[in-house]
Amino acid sequence: MDSVEVQVAGRRPWTLRAWQRVSRRADGRAPLWIELLIVAWLFWLYDVINDLAPLRRSLAFANAGGVLHFERSLGLDPELSINRWLASHATLSMLAAYDYFFAHAVVTFGVLVLLWWRAPERYIRLRTLLVIVNLIAFAVFWRYPLAPPRSFPGLGFIDVIARAHALISWHSGVLVHDADQFAAMPSLHVAWAVWSAVGVWCLTRRKAIRALAVAYPILTCFVVLGTGNHYLLDVVAGAASVAVAFALQTALATALAAVRRRRATPAPREHTVSGVPAQP
Repeated sequence: MDSVEVQVAGRRPWTLRAWQRVSRRADGRAPLWIELLIVAWLFWLYDVINDLAPLRRSLAFANAGGVLHFERSLGLDPELSINRWLASHATLSMLAAYDYFFAHAVVTFGVLVLLWWRAPERYIRLRTLLVIVNLIAFAVFWRYPLAPPRSFPGLGFIDVIARAHALISWHSGVLVHDADQFAAMPSLHVAWAVWSAVGVWCLTRRKAIRALAVAYPILTCFVVLGTGNHYLLDVVAGAASVAVAFALQTALATALAAVRRRRATPAPREHTVSGVPAQP
């Protein structure tokens, strides 16, 4: 226990002991119930934002028009070409559909579990990073609803997942109500893929596995663009959200470390003569 903890314990020993018992393991990791509580809280936030989606339909479509116009003004609008190419390949379309719905969750939570099990210190940092990434995305979902490309069949976009007749699609009973149809910006699929690549990179030094880790976000970018679920700007924003989250986490850690150092440094004592403070 460092000097800060000694000071706190001296003021409120019973609260400190209670908090340490329920909030931390000996290795620094939070107990499983706290981890699950964080996940439940994030799902609750997403659901709150999703409930607003029907009220923002017009704004979401207007924002989509703005994104398309901006991309075309820069000559950077590959979505339609990739989308049509993927739609013309039935087998690849089916694989992309299942990848879109399952890979991001399976891979991300798989990497989380491996980090928790094999690298506790890195797990703490990367788990916090993932939480910040999601909070950034939720804030954008709330302030900037965006209809995905598949919402514009009149412009030539194809809903590849619906055409593939996969067992699960946006038209499935549950997803019709529980998935935010206007949360294209940023792409959480890409953000989670980049985060997963970083997590795998930290877990192993094997070149082959690291190469697969790097390839995974690239494949995810192709899938989200090809299925008509995201724009190029969404992909860029998804990757950028990880960088922004890392910068915020680093700044917060630096600020907290500075506060701890100030609290741990004892105040200088004034020299006195006959009980009178000495003049500087």
